[in-house]
Amino acid sequence: MTVGWRVRAIRGATTATENSVTAIRVAVHELLDEIERRNPLDMAEVVSVTFSATRDLDRVFPAAIARERSHWQSVPLLDVQQMHVEDGLKYCIRCLIQFNTPDPQTQINHVYLRQAQNLRPDWSTAPANVGM
Repeated sequence: MTVGWRVRAIRGATTATENSVTAIRVAVHELLDEIERRNPLDMAEVVSVTFSATRDLDRVFPAAIARERSHWQSVPLLDVQQMHVEDGLKYCIRCLIQFNTPDPQTQINHVYLRQAQNLRPDWSTAPANVGM
């Protein structure tokens, strides 16, 4: 049985080193670079991307950083604040990329970097060039 195109999602998360525009920019670009490296993502097929950030990150919107990428400028982006959980991961940025694809869910590569690897150890990836 052949399955047609469906909306699928890529999950990703990382942490910034501090609450600064520079640290958030580095973390967002690093996360999106790795998601794009591990997934054949056609930006014309992206439905939307939602970013969440913990309340300790308030210097810049992650979506504003994503819009700096030339091929992300026409993608619908949204920022939300992550629910605060006592003793939760600090300086955390998450994203959910919804896109159309004929690929099965098993071919989707979720990306968890830096301290966010602890959120989903089963989905974590840590390339050699990704700082902790």
